[in-house]
Amino acid sequence: MVPRCITIAGSDSGGGAGIQADLKAFAAAGVHGMSAIVALTAQNTREVAAVHEVPAWFVRAQLDAVAGDIGIDAVKTGMLFSRAIIDTVADWLEEHPVPLVVDPVMVASTGAQLLEDDAVGSLVHRLIPLAAVVTPNLLEARALAGSDGSPQHLAEALVRLGAGAALVTGGHGGASADHFFDGREHYEIPFAHADVGATHGAGCTHSATLAALLARGHSLLDAARGAAAAASRAVAQGLAEIGSGDGPVDVLGVLAR
Repeated sequence: MVPRCITIAGSDSGGGAGIQADLKAFAAAGVHGMSAIVALTAQNTREVAAVHEVPAWFVRAQLDAVAGDIGIDAVKTGMLFSRAIIDTVADWLEEHPVPLVVDPVMVASTGAQLLEDDAVGSLVHRLIPLAAVVTPNLLEARALAGSDGSPQHLAEALVRLGAGAALVTGGHGGASADHFFDGREHYEIPFAHADVGATHGAGCTHSATLAALLARGHSLLDAARGAAAAASRAVAQGLAEIGSGDGPVDVLGVLAR
């Protein structure tokens, strides 16, 4: 059977990140992609102009519809926006245990806030303890851990919050390695760094690929390595000519065709 992955996240009208990036990454990784949309954004390469939240009951309806017919082998969460959405998703996941990748999207690359202030506690206390792995960038890891420190220190702090494993992604501040901690061992996962103006959706692509590889039966460490390689390649192939801001990554190799 074809592996089945669902992304629970927001829609990016510009096509670079969010649900759109996740579905492209699922396809590139060889799984059937599905979605539960939690919010619509009016977004382009320069800004998030507006956010329209989907009612929590409808988020659950999407999850029930997909799980009741198609089935789900792995879940990836991205932008969840509000406490009500996070609590609804956490309730559903508690009832339907499945490998979960939590990408704690808090702020867009353009600087727009994508997680309401009162939702952080629910993310930390309700969702992270359900995660097979949580995949913050350095700034998100510091916000969730409530401290500064090295990626190693932050990954350990995230596992203490209940995550099965933590992957602090690089790409910020010139770092060209992700840091993975499985609760016992630390691993550095290097990747090729591309200096291009097209990184929009890199984090979404990374976490969606990781979820897809888990659905295909890879170990957490192998999935983390595969996700780093896929995200790095997507950035290197990025479509810098799209829009006047930071262009979208290209996990499908559109220009190579």
